[in-house]
Amino acid sequence: MSGGAAQAHATATRQRTLQRLGIFCGFSAALWLAGAEAPTKLVTVAVSPLIISFMMVLGAFVSRWSLPALMRGCRDTLSDTRHVPHLVIWGVMAGCLWAIGNTLTIFAVRDIGLSLAFPLWNSNSLIGIIWGTLLFKELHGASRWKKLGVVGGAIVIFLGALLISNASTSQSGHGNATHGILAALGAGLMFGSMYIPYRKAYISGMNPLTFLTYFTVGEMTTVTIVAMVFLGGVGPFWQQLVANRTILFWPLLGGFMWVVGDLLQNYATKYVGISRAIPLSNTNQLWGLLWAIFVFGELRGLSASLYGQVIGGSLLMAAGAVSIAYSSASEQEYSSWHEAAQREARLYNISSEYVLTRMHGHQEEAHQPVQRAWFDWLVVGAATAIFVAFAGLSAIPRMEMNLSWLAALTLAMVLVIVVAGTALWRATKFT
Repeated sequence: MSGGAAQAHATATRQRTLQRLGIFCGFSAALWLAGAEAPTKLVTVAVSPLIISFMMVLGAFVSRWSLPALMRGCRDTLSDTRHVPHLVIWGVMAGCLWAIGNTLTIFAVRDIGLSLAFPLWNSNSLIGIIWGTLLFKELHGASRWKKLGVVGGAIVIFLGALLISNASTSQSGHGNATHGILAALGAGLMFGSMYIPYRKAYISGMNPLTFLTYFTVGEMTTVTIVAMVFLGGVGPFWQQLVANRTILFWPLLGGFMWVVGDLLQNYATKYVGISRAIPLSNTNQLWGLLWAIFVFGELRGLSASLYGQVIGGSLLMAAGAVSIAYSSASEQEYSSWHEAAQREARLYNISSEYVLTRMHGHQEEAHQPVQRAWFDWLVVGAATAIFVAFAGLSAIPRMEMNLSWLAALTLAMVLVIVVAGTALWRATKFT
């Protein structure tokens, strides 16, 4: 085999490895993103949605600074930033969009319930496919059948989610369904649009750990401003925090869980693109359904026909996910991705070698031992102390929950993150 042919074979093999890894990360993200939404059930115990949203984002803020410090060290983040400093503002912008979307999901869960809110804001997969195709040449060069597999799979997932939600709302007695539906759809628009900065960052070579560090600045700033404005200022905002101090740990924990899921989703976005990553991670509706039914008992008393809709919708979502998983990117589509990456390199005067190397999950620093400085351990220690402090104030909310199912789903989340983390480390060293 000639040198050029050997290089081409190695590149194709690497692309297939990253494709499989990205798909697995997308499915793994779904499990964690579903679990992160469970604490929003606390809005049913008369806690302001703004307080729940703020605490989730605070948990995300703390986690998004401490996890990169633990996994790669802050020096790696700074080195990454020096190569692509223009992406800092894009990361902050994505965080702002996420914070607005997350706040809207809290209102949606309060007004129409977790079972219906989930599929409506998961319309972000269709929005993401549009942005990925128009802006980043995703699906360009793909065969007709692979395009149909991705787009059709996303539509099937969405239809399955709507079928599930129709059954869910039949037993819903929420007072302001219109506001809840609009809030959920608005969240979907925010979540779909925030992937524009995501994909822009990853075809330019930025590490997901670095991007999420700046992402959290935008989300923390936005949600704090929103909470203070709508609650009447610093004083009322602080009073609500103090009054609800015994339950603040749970949305804080939800923020940590969201970060883990979002990190997996970011690696999926990097290696398989927006068009595939968002629909795959949106199978969190299936896991959310398990939380709703078995942990919180949301769908009790449904008729056999409505349970049939739930089962049918779940099967549709699974079929759509399988369709997307098998619609892997072709060589022609990867060439289109590279064209989009080169456009970014020319626009921002970035080294082409830097961009293409990082697109394939490589970076020079990844093969060097991770050296954590005292500052890294300070960040990790401070984050741990914050979680421990809120845990010390916490009390288990008086809600009906099935603890056996809670333990089973938690164990599933732990197993998935261990497998996904190991696979990411072996293949990319978290680059």
